[in-house]
Amino acid sequence: MSHAHILVIDDDPAVRDILQETLAQEGYSVSLAVDGATGLQLAKDQPVQIALTDYQLPDIDGLDIIDRLARLDAKIIPIMMTGFGTIQTAVRAMKAGAFDFITKPFDPDTVAVVVRKAVEFHRLRQENHLLRKAVREQYQLEQLVGTSEPMRQVLDFVRKVADSDSTVMIQGESGTGKELVARMLHFNSLRKDRPLVPVNCGAIPETLLESELFGHEKGAFTGATHTRMGRFEVANGGTIFLDEIGEMSLPLQVKLLRVLQEREFERVGGNRTIHVDVRIVAATNQDLEKLVEEKRFRQDLFYRLNVIPIVIPPLRERRSDIPLLIDHFLARFNRSKQTNVTGLEPETLRLLTDYDWPGNIRELENMVERLVVLKKQGVLAASDLPEKIYRKPAAAPELKEQFIRFSEDGINLSREVEQYEHQLIVEALRKANGVTTRAAQLLHLNRTTLVEKLKRKGVDPKSHAEGLPN
Repeated sequence: MSHAHILVIDDDPAVRDILQETLAQEGYSVSLAVDGATGLQLAKDQPVQIALTDYQLPDIDGLDIIDRLARLDAKIIPIMMTGFGTIQTAVRAMKAGAFDFITKPFDPDTVAVVVRKAVEFHRLRQENHLLRKAVREQYQLEQLVGTSEPMRQVLDFVRKVADSDSTVMIQGESGTGKELVARMLHFNSLRKDRPLVPVNCGAIPETLLESELFGHEKGAFTGATHTRMGRFEVANGGTIFLDEIGEMSLPLQVKLLRVLQEREFERVGGNRTIHVDVRIVAATNQDLEKLVEEKRFRQDLFYRLNVIPIVIPPLRERRSDIPLLIDHFLARFNRSKQTNVTGLEPETLRLLTDYDWPGNIRELENMVERLVVLKKQGVLAASDLPEKIYRKPAAAPELKEQFIRFSEDGINLSREVEQYEHQLIVEALRKANGVTTRAAQLLHLNRTTLVEKLKRKGVDPKSHAEGLPN
């Protein structure tokens, strides 16, 4: 508090003297101005946190002072003083942006309390601004680590749809970074200064989820001792992230469908319709289309949620990103744990890259943290790894002679891999008689991942069923 700079604008010398003495005793630095023009010049010449201004000045109206201070520096907090303390005057001052209103003659202790509150408000507002800035920087698109083709596609897609208000469905295995993508969508959108409210639909009991989402009225059920806002109301103007959406019960899916269609709902136990302006981002590690076929997920809700689908590939399908991710996590944990693990031996990196990472990025992150904590400094050796990684290292696939097409100028690896992948997918579709779910099982892929690959390659699964032309 003692570092705050207070500007006092008043044409009465007695008032200026009292305020200077009172505020100096509180530990503030104080600048005095006899009129509005002098006060505005002082505010231009040096940083000011709080400004106490008289309502009636010889040159400029106090309301105009507040307006000009706001245009000069929106962070300055104005407090209005006046000897004509009417309700109308107070209302006009507060509408103009005054933090508080002090009537003359005033008690110096009262002024000290008001200024103390204003300084605290200024501090909290600055902290909030810095925190929001830090969060936005943390979730810049560049923080999505990876240079592989699958991740470049995800990044390009996120960049294209971030500033849209369309509903997004993020699909991917557990640990692939679905929440990170949701946060990037929010903090790179026009809603970035409004709330991002996450809801884990799989972690909240079904009996409580409706109340969590839509709120409840006092007395709506046993234990509802007061009215409570739901997550949709809290997210108004911002984004709500519905994680594990596939776990939601059918009755609740009906109510969610209405919110998607109308952007309105009623609290549990209430009859007042509440309208909200929110963007909905959902995520799942399940095959929702399969759940729809099994009648466990509403088809109409699926289509409402799946307006813009984003499929995040598992880590085993983007192995070239593993070294980058390891470097990223090493740097982070070295900073946070004050260690100095400087890198990895080549064999260590090979083992980590060959491992399939069933827990995806989350498992890799936890592994790097464990290694950093145990190693503390130096280079990570293969002997530092847990047994599950080095016990059965994945063998490099044997190259079949017919797929090796080296010429004097070499080969285009990306094109060769793409063609080989295309052949494998077509063969899987033939064996599965054009059924994508079965083909995905044969390829050990999620169905959604295979569907995305088919779309990208322009492959019609039915055209590769047995007995049908190609």
